[in-house]
Amino acid sequence: MWSSLWHKRPDALVRLDLPSDGSAGTDLRWTLFVAEPMPEPPLLGHLRKRLNQLINANLRHTFGQ
Repeated sequence: MWSSLWHKRPDALVRLDLPSDGSAGTDLRWTLFVAEPMPEPPLLGHLRKRLNQLINANLRHTFGQ
């Protein structure tokens, strides 16, 4: 679990899973958990986009791709 990145939503937690297919690779899956009340769609989109950038885009850049 990764604690919240947002002061406005300290309840927002990110779970990172690294399931292996048993052969050559490992997948990375992240899940965003927020408590009620659910964020409005624009804020939820912002949270998802920011996580996608931090985890997926920045991770790809560390491997030079």
